[in-house]
Amino acid sequence: MKSVQPALFAIVDDDESVRDAVGSLFRSMGFQAEPFAGGQEFLGSPKLRAFRCLILDVQMPGMDGLELQQRLAAASFPIPIIFITAYNDENARSRALRGGAVSFLTKPFSEDALLGAVQSAIEVEVLN
Repeated sequence: MKSVQPALFAIVDDDESVRDAVGSLFRSMGFQAEPFAGGQEFLGSPKLRAFRCLILDVQMPGMDGLELQQRLAAASFPIPIIFITAYNDENARSRALRGGAVSFLTKPFSEDALLGAVQSAIEVEVLN
């Protein structure tokens, strides 16, 4: 009998406490979550093609979330993206959503808001 692997999510955020909290929430829901401190680290992952969804901070040192989104799009790498940010920046929000992001959440966000965004992301991924 073939075992079903839980969905694998990537969490890219320079704040370790956010990576830990989101990862714990996902594991409690039966998902797998792999944390990354930045975009370059994520792009270098050998599991890159296995991720079903990307939880992505907007503002990070080095490559920011919007740049990572652009790089993934340029590489024709379709992955649903949920942006999270501590800054309610309407310009960043509109750029992210125009770029195809599933959701744009401002920290602190509720577990329900994140899980609703994840549900939308999974639906988008199934359609692709």
